[in-house]
Amino acid sequence: MLTFDHIAVSGQTLAEATTYVAERLGVGLQVGGEHAVFHTHNTLLGLEDGLYAEAIAINPKAPKPDRPRWFDLDRFSGPARLTNWICRTDDIDAVVARMPDGAGKPVALQRGALKWRMVVPDDGILPFDNFWPAVIQWDVDLHPAQSLEPSGVRMQSFKITHPDAGALSAALAPLIADDRIEIVEGDAPSLSAAFETPGGIRSL
Repeated sequence: MLTFDHIAVSGQTLAEATTYVAERLGVGLQVGGEHAVFHTHNTLLGLEDGLYAEAIAINPKAPKPDRPRWFDLDRFSGPARLTNWICRTDDIDAVVARMPDGAGKPVALQRGALKWRMVVPDDGILPFDNFWPAVIQWDVDLHPAQSLEPSGVRMQSFKITHPDAGALSAALAPLIADDRIEIVEGDAPSLSAAFETPGGIRSL
């Protein structure tokens, strides 16, 4: 029902988020764009297997939105880091019906020719301390990863550390099966991912 779509690295500025990804993975990112409704902007990195990574931050030149920003960016502080993962579906309404309370509802969005719907909580904070996947349905014929330059970077593994790992695993089990995803118990919630890159194994 869900397929891993992309990952998001947040920063206090877009430059910080972009530099973090570029330096950690040893590859450059492409220009992305600006997001209406939430007034954020991004840069992009094409990954293998139809995935991509985005570096994202609040756009300081845009007006303050009339609702909390997605990915809990209104409360983001500290160094740039991997903060979110995004999964796609072909039936967003069916997925919403099976998501935890507080996961949000679909919001229609557009950036240029790209159109999509994403499930966004009213407060901007996804369940399980924002580590529940954001769910997206692309309403375009061409997935955005197909228009990105190949980087030679492949995501090898994706690890979610959370104090309530058992409940998170149980909630995700009916929705996604991906051998790259590992959910482990730990006091401090965190995300990490390992990648095969032209320069060897790197991580975020």
